[in-house]
Amino acid sequence: MSALTIFEHAPISAIIAWSDETPRPRERHSRKLATWKNSNSRGRLIRKQGGSDVGPPGTSGSFTLHEADYGAGGVIAIRVHPTFSLGSSLSFTIVERPPVGSVRVFDRAGDHAELVHLAPHRAAAQHWLSQHGYPNAVLEDVTADEAAADPVEGRTAA
Repeated sequence: MSALTIFEHAPISAIIAWSDETPRPRERHSRKLATWKNSNSRGRLIRKQGGSDVGPPGTSGSFTLHEADYGAGGVIAIRVHPTFSLGSSLSFTIVERPPVGSVRVFDRAGDHAELVHLAPHRAAAQHWLSQHGYPNAVLEDVTADEAAADPVEGRTAA
């Protein structure tokens, strides 16, 4: 799928994989492998940003994924949040959609909201919020409509 298809069809909190479709280097080639991993990984969709009207149609927005957290002793020191433009040449796939009944926790309301947690149900989301400091958090239920939506393959009929 293209980045535009992910932007249009993937629900926030879905797991998205991206690839440049090159073969994975062998483990002994550590530098080549590290470079390859930058273009071939997966993460949770945490934000969609609409763009300006500058540039070709359908290429001005972007989306952000949460790829990983690094730290020790329960303290997160670094969060990896790659952002992809809608004009990206990478190939994307929806690996997993959020389960029906789960609850998204956003850091705030509005267009600049970012997913900070996906809870299995509302009580778990409220408990998580009581443990973490997001005073302007917004809870949003995952509906059956978006969780059951058929993934779009991004192919045209021949």
